Amino acid sequence: MLERLADGNYTIPLQEAPPTEVKPWTTIHNIDPLGETEVKAYSIDAPVCDDPRYEMCGLRQSYYKLSEELYLKAGKCQEIIYWDKNTQFCGVCGGPMRLHTNISKRCEHCGKEIWPQLATAVIVRITRGDEILMVHARNFRGDFYGLVAGFVETGETLEEAVRREVREETGLEIKNLRYFDSQPWPFPSGLMIGFTADYAGGEIKLQRTELAAGGWFRRDSLPHLPEKLSIARRLVDAWLASEPDGESGPRR
Repeated sequence: MLERLADGNYTIPLQEAPPTEVKPWTTIHNIDPLGETEVKAYSIDAPVCDDPRYEMCGLRQSYYKLSEELYLKAGKCQEIIYWDKNTQFCGVCGGPMRLHTNISKRCEHCGKEIWPQLATAVIVRITRGDEILMVHARNFRGDFYGLVAGFVETGETLEEAVRREVREETGLEIKNLRYFDSQPWPFPSGLMIGFTADYAGGEIKLQRTELAAGGWFRRDSLPHLPEKLSIARRLVDAWLASEPDGESGPRR
């Protein structure tokens, strides 16, 4: 829930009392402070539609209305609420789980403790001379293309996960794998870790169960790009801002 400001911008409600009615059974979560300002989060039963001060907005779209600082904090709030709703009962004995600290729960019967879990994923920008590899996943909404990505499996390093995903999804081999940046991805509880790499060999053979299309693209013929909020877009934009190296591998 966003608050409209007089100048047309948006913020998150900032006040001593909750901006909506709080039910007796509502759990109010204490989140890490924003500077010296306390942050709390809770879920409501129905959207607020009758107050001109407020506007309901999905987290993804709030990126374009809030400052990055507030967007990231809202993302953590949503992750905590998601975790709370999905951990009501103990996975060991079935007993009720209760908050023990701001980011942990304890079973009232057996004492089992749990913490919010992150789904770790890797994403990689692969270039070949002045070309970039871009793919369209079957689960993408719209016609935009992204980069090869996937979840890290138990027992493997981040680098192993990148090479495996690239090999599985495209049949290609890579070299010069380098860390780029990371990004919280609260949709619902992810951490995206970005890498860059160079093409080392192979012909594109798409994993059709995962990818609908893919190929090499030059700077002047790129497909529809990912949204600005994603690390995928940051990876592509960083490549576009770099100087072409003038080299080109064999064309498909």
